[in-house]
Amino acid sequence: MEKQIIFGFILIFSGILLIINSISAKANAKFAFGGFLGPIPFGFANNPELLKIIIILCLIGFIVFYFIKM
Repeated sequence: MEKQIIFGFILIFSGILLIINSISAKANAKFAFGGFLGPIPFGFANNPELLKIIIILCLIGFIVFYFIKM
């Protein structure tokens, strides 16, 4: 359980850093959001490339959490 909490904090912290970086870039902001509905990953994005990336990251996160739980 402790490993999952640490992994969650790392993901949140890296997301905050990415948001800060995109705000300071002075360019068109692109976003992507992903998560799980049960065991099924989903994602929303305004760019098809980001959608592919977020789905891949969701699948990797699911696999990591599955093996941590074992």
